[in-house]
Amino acid sequence: MRVEGLWKRFGEQIAVNGIDLVLPAGKFIGLVGPNGAGKTTTLSMITGLLRPDAGRVLVAGHDVWRDPESVARVKASIGILPEGLRLFERLSGRELLAYSGRLRGMPGAEVDKRATQLLDVLDLTGSQNKLVVDYSTGMRKKIGLAAALLHNPEVLFLDEPFEGVDPVSAQTIRGVLERYTSSGATVVFSSHVMELVESLCDWVAVMAAGRIRAQGPLAEVRGDAPSLQAAFLELVGANERAAAGDSLDWLGGGTGATAAGPDGVAGGSAR
Repeated sequence: MRVEGLWKRFGEQIAVNGIDLVLPAGKFIGLVGPNGAGKTTTLSMITGLLRPDAGRVLVAGHDVWRDPESVARVKASIGILPEGLRLFERLSGRELLAYSGRLRGMPGAEVDKRATQLLDVLDLTGSQNKLVVDYSTGMRKKIGLAAALLHNPEVLFLDEPFEGVDPVSAQTIRGVLERYTSSGATVVFSSHVMELVESLCDWVAVMAAGRIRAQGPLAEVRGDAPSLQAAFLELVGANERAAAGDSLDWLGGGTGATAAGPDGVAGGSAR
């Protein structure tokens, strides 16, 4: 997978600033950065959901934005679990999977077989006939993941897949993703939780302010830092911003918003 000179601007704001990426196949890849770094915009352009202003994206050997036929080929070979996941909430979990599979032209019997297996592995069998509108956040992430995996894509793109998910559901999702990558498939997921990325990923790209600050094998990006978190903070300049907070010498101490008056009331106001 390759990204060359990718740009996206919204009005006066540059969200993605001419980035280049080379993402290896068969790896667990983390796209990490602070909120507003441009991660979601980048993933949206890579997966054919948002047209870039400039640049080229190659996924599974296809140029994503060359023509409508290329976009269709790419979308057939990938699975997506986007941020702010929108689902058909008036379908049950099983109905959602059946609809997703048939929408992709899969045979009904194969869809039903795979849906049963995914519902079981993701611990959703007991809720398969429940409407998605009544699912918890963790259940929504799991049924969305099931829909993304149903057609056995070559590459799976996940935008903050663990955000708002309880530890039990997170462990279940993690187990499924590890099984998926062990077969040679590729996972690309965005996150700002460095501990999670460090425990899962083989390869990392660090993004900040619309630019790629570092990319490569996790050990290479981490370098001599004690953790990926420490390396990340250095790469995005967070340590400098933290030092600027030293000027807040008035913060804390319980003295109130203004100086206390003679009677001990802030600002000396009447009670």
